[in-house]
Amino acid sequence: MLKPVRRVVTGHDAAGRSTVLSDGPCGHTRQNADAGLTELWITDRMPARNVGDADAADRPIRLEPPPNGSLFRFFQVAPEAQDAAVSAEERERQVAASFAAMAAPHARVDTSRSPFMHKTKTVDYIILLSGEVTMLLDEGEVDLKPLDVVIQRGTNHAWINRGREPALLAGIMIDAERG
Repeated sequence: MLKPVRRVVTGHDAAGRSTVLSDGPCGHTRQNADAGLTELWITDRMPARNVGDADAADRPIRLEPPPNGSLFRFFQVAPEAQDAAVSAEERERQVAASFAAMAAPHARVDTSRSPFMHKTKTVDYIILLSGEVTMLLDEGEVDLKPLDVVIQRGTNHAWINRGREPALLAGIMIDAERG
C-alpha cells in the first residue's frame, strides 16, 4: 500500500509575498495492491509558469507529461513474487489495461522481454528511495539500491522488483524529442 505523501506547495499572496498554498496529503494517487503512483506536480510548458493557486496535479493520471511539460511523481513497484500465481496471459491483460488507463498503449513498443517494458518520449530522472528494483533494458539489466539514480533517456525499459518489500521511486519526467 502506498503511504500518503505530504506535499507542500508554495505560491504568492496578493502582495506578492511567498506563502504556503497547501500543506497536506497529496490525493492524486492510483493504487493497486503494493504498486501504484502518486502525481505530485505537472507543468504544461517550458519554461513553467509559477502563477495562480490551482493544483497542477489535479487531472487524469497519464504515463507521460504534457507536450513541452514535465511531471513529478512517486511510484511503487510491488515484489514480483506477489503475482507468482498469475498466468502470463492474465498478467499481459492487466498490464495492457494499466497502460491503456494512463493513455499510453503506444508506449508498449516491444514487450518481448517483459510485459512491463515501455518507452516514453521523455528524459526521466529516477531515484530509488527504498527497497530494491531491477531496471530491465532491451540489452541487459541493472540492479538498483536506495539512492541510486537513473537518467532514463527515452529507452525501452521495465522496473522489476525481485525483493521482498515494495520499491519506492521518485520520477521527474520531462517531454523530449523522440530518440
